[in-house]
Amino acid sequence: MPAKLIHQTNGARTFAIVLSTDDEVMACMQEVIGTHEIDAAQFSAIGAFAKATLGYFDWESKDYIRNDINEQVEVASLIGDVALGPDGKPALHIHCVLGRRDGTAVAGHLLKAEVRPTLEIVLTDTPAHLRKRLDPESGLALMSL
Repeated sequence: MPAKLIHQTNGARTFAIVLSTDDEVMACMQEVIGTHEIDAAQFSAIGAFAKATLGYFDWESKDYIRNDINEQVEVASLIGDVALGPDGKPALHIHCVLGRRDGTAVAGHLLKAEVRPTLEIVLTDTPAHLRKRLDPESGLALMSL
């Protein structure tokens, strides 16, 4: 999975990351952020998936309801961030909208996805560190300024 530094200025870096068929998005992104020591970033992407699992956070159960998408879909929108989690390690938080063949869309928190044929990501890290802290009400790690 190619990741290329395309711009750097005043401590901020921008990477182009291109995933290919059969790449698993979360695993590849974890590899990139580990390799390039990224702990604060924002990113967006377009492309397509062979299949994906989205999550919907259920407020009552304080857990994600899984929605398996077992068909080819277009990645109409994918946005996310990297921030240090409560454990001090970089954590991914990704939301996406996926377009189906019939023009309908599904959306949610990206839990897992298999690329087909490509996912083109632009990621910009920043010198400022974003920290996530456990929110006692939701049980989620939320960004804290």
